[in-house]
Amino acid sequence: RLGEFLKKEVNLELSTLPDFEERVIDFSEVEQLMNSINTIPAPCAPVISPQAPNAATGTSLRVCWGLFSDDTVEYYQLCYKPVSNERHSDEQAEHTLKVKETYCTITNLLPNTQYEFWASALNASGISPPSERAVYVTAPSPPIIKTKKILSCENAALVCWESGNINPVDSYMVEL
Repeated sequence: RLGEFLKKEVNLELSTLPDFEERVIDFSEVEQLMNSINTIPAPCAPVISPQAPNAATGTSLRVCWGLFSDDTVEYYQLCYKPVSNERHSDEQAEHTLKVKETYCTITNLLPNTQYEFWASALNASGISPPSERAVYVTAPSPPIIKTKKILSCENAALVCWESGNINPVDSYMVEL
C-alpha cells in the first residue's frame, strides 16, 4: 500500500487564495513593562557631614556628604546660601553647583560667615529628596594691627588691632 501511495501525484496548490487580515499589533504595554524592568530607582537623600576641623579658610569651605545606600548616582546638586536674620537680601540668594564627587570646595565666600548647605543626588530616573541642612562657618579674617598705637617699655608691650570682620570673633591668639 505504501508503494501505491507514493506513486500517486499529489497536487499541493490551494484551490482558493487565503484571505489574510492586515493586523497592527500594539506593543506599547509590553514596551512599558520592559522599560520598567530595566530602569533604576531614583537615589535616596544624601547625608551632609558636619564641618571638619581645618576645612575652612576666610573665603572657602570644603563640604562633604555621602550616601547610605548603593544607589546609582550620575551627579550631585549642592545648594548653599548664607545664614542671615535679614529677609529678602541679595546675599540670601541660593547657589547651586553640579558636582560629580561627594565633596566640594566652595570659594569666594565672606570671612567669618555662616553658610547653610544641602545636597541632592540625581540619576536617569530622577532626583532624590534633599539632605538635611548643615551649617558651616568660614574662618575670620586676620586682624589689622594698628601700628601707630603700639607702645612698649622694658617689661611690656601694648598692641592694638581691629577685627575687620562683620560678625563677632570669639577669641584671638597673640604670638610673640
